[in-house]
Amino acid sequence: MKVRELMEKNLITLKKGMTYEEVFKILETNNISGAAVVDDAGNIIGIVSEKDLFRILFPYYTSYFNNPELYVDYEERENKVAEIKNHKVEVFMNRDFVSINPDDAILRAGALMLAKHVSRLPVVENGKLIGMIWRRDIYKRILKKQLLNQE
Repeated sequence: MKVRELMEKNLITLKKGMTYEEVFKILETNNISGAAVVDDAGNIIGIVSEKDLFRILFPYYTSYFNNPELYVDYEERENKVAEIKNHKVEVFMNRDFVSINPDDAILRAGALMLAKHVSRLPVVENGKLIGMIWRRDIYKRILKKQLLNQE
């Protein structure tokens, strides 16, 4: 089975220049855990997941090393959201993402997800985002086909 046959084509995407607050609201409103970031031409430039939104609440190593006292008051760290709500998506999106071709096998997509510790892969053709494939969909399709003899 090919990625094209299982990928989701109706995607919610994020635009370059969106703020942390806007990204959070889109993910929350649509009950999704992540989305691709695209430029005006529809080229994928990054991925944002809940993990990326959460990670920005914690310091980078050098910041922690230089000012550890700023990071040991965890209740105060919660207030950091007010500081970062206007950060642009380009600051916290994952630029080091893996994508897959729509004509690749779905088990290749699954192998990439396991190797890269991700639950979704953008499906890209000629540099353009055309879909997304999720680990749970691959898992369900393979198990239904092989164990329940269902398509």
